[in-house]
Amino acid sequence: MRKNYLLTPGPTPLPPEVCEAMARPIIHHRTPQFQAIIKEATQGLQYVFQTKGDVFILASSGTGAMEAAVVNLLSPGDTAITIQGGKFGERWTEICKKYGINTEVIDVKWGEGVSASEIEKRLKANPAAKAVFTTLCETSTGVVNDIAAIGSVLKATNAALVVDAISGLGAIDLKTDAWNCDVVVSGSQKGLMLPPGLGFISVSQKAWKLVESSRSPKYYFDLKAAKKALDKTDTPFTPAITLIIALCEALKMIKEDGLENTFIRHKKMADATRAAVKALGLELFAPTAASDVVTAVNLPAGIDGEKLVKTMRDTYGVTIAGGQAELKGKVIRIAHMGFIEEFDIIAGISCLEKVLHQMGYKFSLGQGIKAAQESLL
Repeated sequence: MRKNYLLTPGPTPLPPEVCEAMARPIIHHRTPQFQAIIKEATQGLQYVFQTKGDVFILASSGTGAMEAAVVNLLSPGDTAITIQGGKFGERWTEICKKYGINTEVIDVKWGEGVSASEIEKRLKANPAAKAVFTTLCETSTGVVNDIAAIGSVLKATNAALVVDAISGLGAIDLKTDAWNCDVVVSGSQKGLMLPPGLGFISVSQKAWKLVESSRSPKYYFDLKAAKKALDKTDTPFTPAITLIIALCEALKMIKEDGLENTFIRHKKMADATRAAVKALGLELFAPTAASDVVTAVNLPAGIDGEKLVKTMRDTYGVTIAGGQAELKGKVIRIAHMGFIEEFDIIAGISCLEKVLHQMGYKFSLGQGIKAAQESLL
């Protein structure tokens, strides 16, 4: 018998309350009982999104919400600016191109955040751009972008700011309305402490003007149909009933803790993780723009990152994530979002030390654990 520790940037561990909610008998979705659940979930999402605008629940992954943003805001031949600083920024570009959107790409060095001034410069050079697509936390690199600064740039323009907050929502601050975010997309399996299967998308009044004029093909992801249903406290298609019931429990937990306390807890776990890896002589991949969602760590020469991740997972039951694309085998990613507390971090660092030592990396055993404990104290 072995306990498994999940320290990946999605899925994340599930609270017992969420597991219990998913074990309840199924109910029908076209009933007053489920309407009450939709209302509770929607209001809870508005609290976490920090918006008074519409928030829609999709039976999809976060990528489904990303696609919904593209097809509802834009038409073939429109121009959009996409920020590429990792795998998920690249996904915005890929989706736009699939729907015939002309993309003006801002390539950002992996490990760094995008400059709001660079976005302003590109907007001036491309005044016809209808949207800017960026990320809150680039999960592949652990970088957090300054969404407040980007929102200030876009506020006075006609372009909509679209933010991928799939890994960041509920873990780090995102003030949708105050930061002028016109569309924010997210998913269930990260900071919101649920299994995969739900996508979320918020839409501002500014964005609705683009929705009304969009000519991209859509059916399942048609936000006009979603709004028509939501105005009646309903959904246009069969919803993921069990996951939405569990969503209410997760949102209730976040609300009881309070958003500010939730952000403080995530920062505490992130600080302990970073203190630990630095004490082991390892370097952060994104030292100047690291998010409190996931920490990306450079591995020393001679250490095979894929083997490290596999050994931790298959031998010791501690699952972290490896690098993606050009970072494959070169970095590891340790997540500290969602239902994670300090002894999950201690266990993860302990396992990391053990496997690094077995792989021949030289350091004093216990240094990482000591640093993490001191940070947590």
